[in-house]
Amino acid sequence: MKAKATHFGYQQLPEADKAGRVAAVFDSVAGRYDLMNDLMSAGLHRLWKRALIERSAVRPGERVLDLAGGTGDLARLFAARVGAQGAVVLADINRSMLAVGRDRLLDAGRVLPLVQCDAEALPFPSASFDCVAIAFGLRNVTRKERALAEMARVLAPGGRLLVLEFSRVWKPLAPVYDAYSFGVLPRLGQLVAGDGASYRYLAESIRVHPDQDTLKRMLEDAGLEQVDYLNLAAGVVALHRGFRL
Repeated sequence: MKAKATHFGYQQLPEADKAGRVAAVFDSVAGRYDLMNDLMSAGLHRLWKRALIERSAVRPGERVLDLAGGTGDLARLFAARVGAQGAVVLADINRSMLAVGRDRLLDAGRVLPLVQCDAEALPFPSASFDCVAIAFGLRNVTRKERALAEMARVLAPGGRLLVLEFSRVWKPLAPVYDAYSFGVLPRLGQLVAGDGASYRYLAESIRVHPDQDTLKRMLEDAGLEQVDYLNLAAGVVALHRGFRL
């Protein structure tokens, strides 16, 4: 029986191989990940993440899962919102990224539980969290439908899922955006992180990721309701939100 294929950027490869390829990308860039994000987006990724925090409407005492949370910048913002009576779990499939996140959180005076896990098989009981967030991680997941179903499962009634991800840019801007993505980003990645190939994968992975309306339907199919999305930076990024009612 032929193995089921999936995308790795523009390449096709067996589903079983994707997680290892993605892991190699993030092992390579973990140490310069935040610096590259600042350079690539001119610092805008920090504003996009704050928009996620605001739309999450997280309150003191709530429980939050920051999935594919990497270097912990979103977890740190959530921790400030939920306070001492709440809880924030930082989860990522990649050990290198979690190690950087742990160190960054400790430097900021935050001690949060860290969990290395696969988004497609979350090791948490159902209805564990009031909010689940995944920022710039969903496009790297092999079986996105399975991961979204898992995120919905661990949400408590009234809980909400926030997905911040690169999406489809406003069409008139596409030529300029493509020139930047495929011309500038790999060169910047090579110069700063010593890895141009990983940033070419980044550009390709954005193009094969579901667009805004497709992802909205995927959240609905996962059992979430009142799903909406907000385009940021002319659709370079979209922020989806859905509720577990």
